[in-house]
Amino acid sequence: MSTKRTAHIISHTHWDREWYLPYEKHHVRLVKLVDTLLEKLDNDPNYRSFYLDGQTIILEDYLQVRPDQKGKLEKYIQDGRIIIGPWYILQDAFLTSGEANVRNMQIGHQDARKYGAVAKVGYFPDTFGLVGQTPQLMRQSGITNAVFGRGVKPTGFNNTVSDGDYESSFSELMWEGPDGSKVLGILFANWYSNGNEIPVDRDEAKAYWERKLTDAEKYASTGELLFMNGCDHQPVQLDLPEAIQTARELYPDTVFIHSNFIDYLQSVERSMKHELSTVKGELRSQRTDGWSTLVNTASARVYLKQMNQVGQAILEKVAEPLAAIAHALEAGEKYPHHLFTYAWKTLMQNHPHDSICGCSVDEVHREMVTRFEKSRHVAEAITADSSRAIAEAIDTSSFEGTGKDALPVVVFNTSGWERTGVVHIEIDALRLYFRDGYTLEEASRLAKEADVSGRVLVDEQGHAIPCTVEDLGLQFGYDLPDDKFRQPYMCRKVKLTFEAEKVPALGLKTFAWVKRESAVAPSSLLTGDRVLENAALKVTIAEDGSFTLTDKKSGRTYRDLGIYENTGDIGNEYMYKQPDGETPLTTRGAPAQIRVLQDTPYQASFEIVHEWEIPASADEKLEEEQRDLVYFPHRKAQRSTRMVPMTIRTVVTLSRSGKGVEIESSFNNQAKDHRLRMLFPTDLNTSVHQVDSMFEIPQRDNVPAAEWENPSNTQHQQAFVDVSEAGAGLVVANLGLNEYEIVQDGRNTIAVTLLRAVGELGDWGLFPTPEAQCLGTHTVRMAIIPYSDHDMQASAYAEAYQFQIPWTLCQTGVHPGRIAPTYAPFQWEGGDMAFSSLKLNEGTGDLLLRWYNMRSQSAELQLSSNIPYYYFYKSTIMEEHGERVDTDAAGRLSLPVGACEIVTIGMK
Repeated sequence: MSTKRTAHIISHTHWDREWYLPYEKHHVRLVKLVDTLLEKLDNDPNYRSFYLDGQTIILEDYLQVRPDQKGKLEKYIQDGRIIIGPWYILQDAFLTSGEANVRNMQIGHQDARKYGAVAKVGYFPDTFGLVGQTPQLMRQSGITNAVFGRGVKPTGFNNTVSDGDYESSFSELMWEGPDGSKVLGILFANWYSNGNEIPVDRDEAKAYWERKLTDAEKYASTGELLFMNGCDHQPVQLDLPEAIQTARELYPDTVFIHSNFIDYLQSVERSMKHELSTVKGELRSQRTDGWSTLVNTASARVYLKQMNQVGQAILEKVAEPLAAIAHALEAGEKYPHHLFTYAWKTLMQNHPHDSICGCSVDEVHREMVTRFEKSRHVAEAITADSSRAIAEAIDTSSFEGTGKDALPVVVFNTSGWERTGVVHIEIDALRLYFRDGYTLEEASRLAKEADVSGRVLVDEQGHAIPCTVEDLGLQFGYDLPDDKFRQPYMCRKVKLTFEAEKVPALGLKTFAWVKRESAVAPSSLLTGDRVLENAALKVTIAEDGSFTLTDKKSGRTYRDLGIYENTGDIGNEYMYKQPDGETPLTTRGAPAQIRVLQDTPYQASFEIVHEWEIPASADEKLEEEQRDLVYFPHRKAQRSTRMVPMTIRTVVTLSRSGKGVEIESSFNNQAKDHRLRMLFPTDLNTSVHQVDSMFEIPQRDNVPAAEWENPSNTQHQQAFVDVSEAGAGLVVANLGLNEYEIVQDGRNTIAVTLLRAVGELGDWGLFPTPEAQCLGTHTVRMAIIPYSDHDMQASAYAEAYQFQIPWTLCQTGVHPGRIAPTYAPFQWEGGDMAFSSLKLNEGTGDLLLRWYNMRSQSAELQLSSNIPYYYFYKSTIMEEHGERVDTDAAGRLSLPVGACEIVTIGMK
């Protein structure tokens, strides 16, 4: 009898490290599962293989408790019976940076290779949507497929499949990224548990397979049918060989195989006869009713997203480039690969979808805070060591002629563009070490008596720079030398705040605080009672605290910016649900207290205070509906009539050279079951907008597809969102505020979520999460950047990216050195190329620089180096040595770059 179909049964367990149970309780179950798996593999050769969920951290977690089993694990991995990789963890891609996803793939491969082969499977079983650049990232990782469960086809409550008008004709499809990269997409059309708990009993098996085979054939384009034997935290099915034998006896015309992904994918590729649908770009479930996209995990527990943004930025945009430069300058600091791997792993342990998405029980997210801090502390230590080493290599001797007793200060710009901005640093005006014989009393007295007046900040040419000095008084400090015991001291500390102009990309600029008469003329950016103004922008504050922003170049004025909106939220950590019929509360027209907060030659700001009242919570019906497991779209709860105060303090700041207006908002949340947003009406005529995502600026529709029924159309962002028309555009940048909406109010208003407070996890049961109400104090930051043309748009994007990156400053001494007071190791030009990373390859010691093309048009990257090298070569995100790239007589590289291409350049 000829074979009509093959049933590929792949054993696996989808392992959320933490979710509805805290990490350690899941950990205990993981140890039991792997113990059972190893015993099964020992005793049953017919149990062919098990896929370990695509994430190598499972091996770390298991061996942390069972190190004695490492040899056995290695044996079965090398034998191909346990299949591992390619990731370190299964991340949420929309909420983690491009570089974090690259490190995830790199570290997953590194760890997997220690045991054996890496599974080249683009595995995304339960990622809450997929970014558009995934095909290119897979291709650059040597992976030609993507296996996923969400984004193209709807799944409903508890992962039930909905029927409807699908984007793909089959569960197999071609997925094309914005650069043209293509991979074979495999959609879990019947979810990643469609082969779970296969019966051995013949009658049960008959009913089971009648249903399962029909369901699989409904979507499959070939006779190669996929059955995933496992689910979330699913134990190993020990009688699977017997169940497969029963199936073979019942269906002799079907080949049942205990399979694996590699064999299955090869079989599908060999058997394809139909032309597959091509799906392009992002997979965000936009062709659904909008109620099960899980998009509002972008605003669940916003404090976690803010900590993640800080952690990612300091690792990839500060510590790595500074460590690479320090190493390349041979400044005495070796590149600390081991520390970076540890810091990245610790950070990425917070990146699984149930972790960074904020959709777990409270215990999970408490532990995440500690991990964020641990990773950040390592990055801060590397940053301090690297910046100090680079500073010591700078020739600061020229400052001896700019005034007396020079105290040099180095400003590092670790972004990929020249940068101007307001910076601050705490420096020691006088330091007295106890090792020099000072008693505590003497050191304290001398430090207190030190004269910190009569000084001015100067650049390397001796030009005075406007600077604000805050005397911080007597402080204790200490050094931790590499070659001796700790060295305590007393010091007189001051804080310097000033505008650092035109600090080169990936470079530094040195200033000095010297004894000299000041020649800085006073000036102000305040031009009216409630008006801020510089050469490019004018900001006028209204009585209700909203403001008008005028872009002087285009003449465009944006009105009613910065109004707060508050609504009820009777949803859960996954999805927002506004009470039916509710009218949002806003601060529009509500009088605010407004005062000048800062007035210096380089920066000015207003403080705006709203004394507001909002409902204390949802009414009692919400708790009843939660207990009854009422699906959140069907809930009828309303907001309480009891009100609680909400005082919001907003600081609006404009810098002398600023291209945008910065906003800092702080509040003490004492209400439950609600959402707080800030509104930015654009009044721009457009049906689309652009938004920052992973290595891409995708264009999205302002209005959802016809299938969309959810009144809310919130979406993911990373650094910014941009609404524009011909000749004008408005970019709203953020720090860790990953949710926005283009509100269809006739004004194309950009609404950014500042806080979402809910009381339950959601999904498959009732899991109360009182800490997800986010009671307490919060501070958020944004920047509003207008622009007038294409070139200015790219500049606005660069400004938004720089907003993500903290300045790094370091005090140093007067000394000779090998590099100039203003220095950059690289110079590059690339039009719409966005710089992403600078790091060292652990295996080769080569410097690796990465950019991505923000546009769907080709570009040209030009690069030159002040660091000695043999040659440039083109690499991938996996940092393999690729083809050499020729340079001109001056050593300048010129490389054509494709539309939306991610480009990595190696320096040998």
